[in-house]
Amino acid sequence: MVKIEPLTILGNSDTPGGTYLLGITVKNETEVVFGRFHHGHPVPIPAGHYLYVGSAMRGLGSRLLRHATRTPPHPPHTIRPRLKRALHLAGLPAHSPRHKKLHWHIDYLLNTPQACLCHVIILRHPMPLEKQLAQWLLAKPETDILQPGLGASDHQGSTHLLRVPATATWQQDLVAQLAYQFN
Repeated sequence: MVKIEPLTILGNSDTPGGTYLLGITVKNETEVVFGRFHHGHPVPIPAGHYLYVGSAMRGLGSRLLRHATRTPPHPPHTIRPRLKRALHLAGLPAHSPRHKKLHWHIDYLLNTPQACLCHVIILRHPMPLEKQLAQWLLAKPETDILQPGLGASDHQGSTHLLRVPATATWQQDLVAQLAYQFN
């Protein structure tokens, strides 16, 4: 395990891609339209802590830097400069997006001023573990589903955006469990 604030890396450091968890805090309750998801109706997002599961088998650093970017006129997430440095130190090149277009469900949440990208956990692995990791997290009694299918249009009936407890112990335990379960 390598920890370079605000980034935790687990797995094989020679692998260029992998699966990642975005630690997100929503400061105030908000409603988000996630593109065409839910027929374009707003989805209520309570204030709290969330995890989003994603994967990028190539361009992992650039994907994560993209998540830390908002569309104009919104400023980028405050984590962005530290994340860029941490990705560089981890050997994951990251190119800044010139123009971010909202594409994935998570883009819509991360583009709101109420959402703060706070931490990233990477599982460097040659195979995508996104579905497996999301199912593993969904089985935990502490996680809550906002809307089935949210963040997982390619994984019918599931979700890749979960509400999680805010306690530091839960989050530290999560990293230890991930290291054990997926390494």
